[in-house]
Amino acid sequence: MLTAVYKSKKKVDTFLFVEKRDDFSKVPEPLMAMFGQPHYVMLINLAKRTHLGGADLSLVEKSLTDVGFYLQLPPPEANLLAEHRKQNGVDSD
Repeated sequence: MLTAVYKSKKKVDTFLFVEKRDDFSKVPEPLMAMFGQPHYVMLINLAKRTHLGGADLSLVEKSLTDVGFYLQLPPPEANLLAEHRKQNGVDSD
């Protein structure tokens, strides 16, 4: 399965996978507005991949098949204060 990958210039580490290059017809308009002008990164064949850098390959394939696109968001930022408090046995309330 071929897919085109685009990155967002508005949202850091956010990528959009679509079935065909420059075809955003299946991506909801509010999502495109949040994503901003897509910047083409590459065309990849998912069938020849065993994994993707920051995304679950099977989830990407399923989303492309079911809805026609996949949005890869960056991992959530760690709350360092909460982690520090937890390590020191302090309630976070």
